[in-house]
Amino acid sequence: MWGICSRTAVKLGMAKPCSLVKTNHLVKPVSATRVAGRYLTHQQGLPCLPVPPLQQTCERYITALEPIVEVDELKHTKELVQEFQKSGGVGEKLQKGLEERAKSTENWLSEWWVQLAYLEYRLPVVVHSSPGLVLPRMNFRDKQGQIRFAAKLIAGVLDFKTMIDNETLPVEYLGGKALCMNQYYEVLSSCRVPGLKRDMVVNHAKSTPPPKHIIVVHNFQFFALDVYNADDSPLTVEQLCSQLERICSSSNQNMVEPVGILTTQHRDAWGQAYVNLIKDATNKASVSTIQRSIFTLCMDGVMPQESEQTYRSSAAIQMLHGGGSRWNSANRWFDKTLQFIVGEDGTCGANYEHAPAEGPPIVALIDHVVEYTRKEKDEEVLQPPEEPLPGPQKLHFNITPEVKKSIEEAKQSMNTLAQDLDMKVIVFEHFGKNVPKVHKMSPDAFIQMALQLAYYRLYQRCCATYESASLRMFRLGRTDTIRSASNASAAFIRAFDDSSRQNTEKLELMEKAVHAHRSYTNMAINGQAIDRHLLGLRMQAVEEKLTVPEIFKDAAYAKALHYQLSTSQVPSKTDCVMCFGPVVQNGYGVCYNPMNDHINFALSSFNTCKETNSAHLAQAVESALLDMRALLEQTPRAKL
Repeated sequence: MWGICSRTAVKLGMAKPCSLVKTNHLVKPVSATRVAGRYLTHQQGLPCLPVPPLQQTCERYITALEPIVEVDELKHTKELVQEFQKSGGVGEKLQKGLEERAKSTENWLSEWWVQLAYLEYRLPVVVHSSPGLVLPRMNFRDKQGQIRFAAKLIAGVLDFKTMIDNETLPVEYLGGKALCMNQYYEVLSSCRVPGLKRDMVVNHAKSTPPPKHIIVVHNFQFFALDVYNADDSPLTVEQLCSQLERICSSSNQNMVEPVGILTTQHRDAWGQAYVNLIKDATNKASVSTIQRSIFTLCMDGVMPQESEQTYRSSAAIQMLHGGGSRWNSANRWFDKTLQFIVGEDGTCGANYEHAPAEGPPIVALIDHVVEYTRKEKDEEVLQPPEEPLPGPQKLHFNITPEVKKSIEEAKQSMNTLAQDLDMKVIVFEHFGKNVPKVHKMSPDAFIQMALQLAYYRLYQRCCATYESASLRMFRLGRTDTIRSASNASAAFIRAFDDSSRQNTEKLELMEKAVHAHRSYTNMAINGQAIDRHLLGLRMQAVEEKLTVPEIFKDAAYAKALHYQLSTSQVPSKTDCVMCFGPVVQNGYGVCYNPMNDHINFALSSFNTCKETNSAHLAQAVESALLDMRALLEQTPRAKL
């Protein structure tokens, strides 16, 4: 249901990302150029994102601060907010400007969002922005098995692409309301392009002719592989196997400069290296071929053996950043919107560049692909192609001393980042969403309260907590923030380990906390949360060339946006888990997929921060979930 949160977006009071809109720095979105059809008719029927009432947001902002700021800080903030929202004041002026903007745009937030959260964000997309997704380990351990699975995967993506091309994707619903489907039309044939100060996203899906090739990366070498026959029919699995075998055999021995590592750089450094790289005509043509491709398939080599306990965490690292220059960080093109990763040891998953989409559409696509690979019967596709296929095209790069220097710098910085990230993936096997449901509690709210309790037990304080809420009920909607740290959650976690409190009282506080979280979630998905609105008011001040109001310079506002817990629920039919990095140096990234009888968690932190430890948080979360279940099962509930 939800998406992910990005480091930049968090600093701005946002979470990860927005839909592509026409600006000087972006291509026009697919939706804007699409001829009238089912897709466009559906999109036009969706409501626009509302601008919440100013007083409502101001009151809810103060309430949201109460569990995370000191009393004297709060008193000062209340005075600033009162001044901001007074009749005839700057808040009222900005609110009116924002309401006017909402009347004249499809989505008043979209253009600001994508620029600020992504395109102007300069930290590397690796770890800091792009999520990884870890699939269950596949049942092969050799090159042939890798090639066979990769071929089925390609066929599965092309099968999904047919639904996109024909506009036959089933419309998704939430609470009986249709959702915006725009993000599905933005993930294939698109790519981020680095700039010196701001990036852009290009989408070639509707170019003439549309791309018919994917990029396969093997041993740091890039190949363009046409995946359609001359009659526009997709290649069969057997044809794809044959082509992948060609790629693997022709790229085994060649030692090449790992150009892909450049995409892991700080965006300013990559922007400059990009200018230098594409001065050469051969390089420019190769990069263009990568950018235009439908998606990227990364075929990774053999990895060191891992124990069952550490395998999942190691797999998450491969999906998130590739393990550093020694391993697979250069076997990627991280600017590509969608990269599938298939290891020779059965490790599989994906990495995606976050600007065009949230996690759920990516997961829906991957669910379809995994199901397709399982249904596909080898015997049905064993017919050899009647005519020999043209060979895959190897992409060549001419490496100047300047580009070589950038590659070496990228290796060093990527290795430093890889060593810094502390990633822990666990499967909580004691129960899943079944237990909260039996007790008539929202599984997501239950897990969020366990995270609050776990954090409190480790640090004896509440912290600003981000959970992403989908705004896809609205046209071009992306995410808003669910603030999981509430007065109700604070009362619950402070009472939980207090031996002087009765279990009946603790249970009542738990129920209130879960209810409060559910209530805030409903408010957020209906466009009435505070964070996007506050951001809009702040951006409106910039737009009108006004001095930034004092409430946005306030220490409490900075504290409210310093998410030491950045969390996201990304449910999936497949037994997988998404993972991402923390959004602040002394914080945690927590993504979870609640299955019926277990929960997959991916927890991250930075080793350079001595306060945080992913394994400690994982252990605390496990204990919190078990203790909360025990409280539920051992405490008689009051009869209403």
